[in-house]
Amino acid sequence: MECIVHFEVQHSEGPKQLRGLLFLDKGSKPSESQLIEMFKDMKFDVNMGNREKLIFKPVNPREDYSEIRVTEFDMGDEEVKEDRELKSIIGNLLPRKPTGI
Repeated sequence: MECIVHFEVQHSEGPKQLRGLLFLDKGSKPSESQLIEMFKDMKFDVNMGNREKLIFKPVNPREDYSEIRVTEFDMGDEEVKEDRELKSIIGNLLPRKPTGI
């Protein structure tokens, strides 16, 4: 199963939003070692800085970024959200029920 990892790299110029891809067993979440390996593949050599907040720190303190923070795991699950605008448009296009005679 594919897992898209959304993360934010903190540069001195400001944060940069990036994504990575992991392949996992169905129903599992990425492990610390899988995330570190994914970051290494993307040329970010990091260690875990804060497990609860999923923050990774560079191994080399001279890197041009101060930390990487994982913001979301997209496991491909469908999110059901009500689209009010679409509902309104459809409501206006459908014929109205006739009023009582």
